[in-house]
Amino acid sequence: MGTDMFGYIEARWDRWRDEDDREWHMAIDTMHLYNGRSYLAFGCLFGVRDNTFRPLAADRGLPPDASEEVRAQLGDGRYGDSWITWAELSATDWNEPATEVDDCVLEYRRDAEGAWEMYGRNTNLTRFAELSGITDPRALHRAARSHPEGTEWHDGDHLFRIGRLRRKDAVDSEWEPIWSVMRTLAAIHGDDAVRLVAGFG
Repeated sequence: MGTDMFGYIEARWDRWRDEDDREWHMAIDTMHLYNGRSYLAFGCLFGVRDNTFRPLAADRGLPPDASEEVRAQLGDGRYGDSWITWAELSATDWNEPATEVDDCVLEYRRDAEGAWEMYGRNTNLTRFAELSGITDPRALHRAARSHPEGTEWHDGDHLFRIGRLRRKDAVDSEWEPIWSVMRTLAAIHGDDAVRLVAGFG
C-alpha cells in the first residue's frame, strides 16, 4: 500500500500582537498544489519512505503551536509528522549529493548554456539498452548494481550516467507550486514565519 503526504502551509503574523504572542494560521492545504507521491522527496525532506538523502526535518512531530486547522487534520491515522520553515528551505544546499549511488541510470540533457542537466531516472531505457548492451530487464532497471559510479554512455546531446542524485533532483518541478506559495508568504511575513507541516499515511 502506498504512502501519501498530507501537507499544510502555515503562516504566522499579526501586527497587533507581541512577537511572543503571534499565532499560526493555516494558509492552504497542499493538496491544491501537489498531488504527487515521490518517496525520494518525502525522504529528502522528512525522512519518510526513503533514505537516499539525509533528511532535512525528520521526526519533529507536530509543532506545539500548530494552528487548530492543522492539528485537526493531522490528528489520527498519520505518522512521520514533521515541519520545516521557509528559512530552512531557503538555506538548503539543493546541490548536495545523495548519501548513496542511485540504482537507476540517470539521464542528462544539455541545457540552454550547454551544461548537463538531469532529465530523469531510468528514462529512455530502450536507447540506454542499445548503448549499454544490457538486455535483462531487471538489470536494466538497476544498472548501478552492475556498473560502478561514474560510468557514462554518451549519445549526442544525451548522457546516461551511474551516479548520485542531488537534493534538487528529488524535490522536482512538481513541488514548485508549494515553494511559490511559501516564497510569496515569506515575502510578507518573514522566512521564519512560514512553514510546511506534513504527516503521512
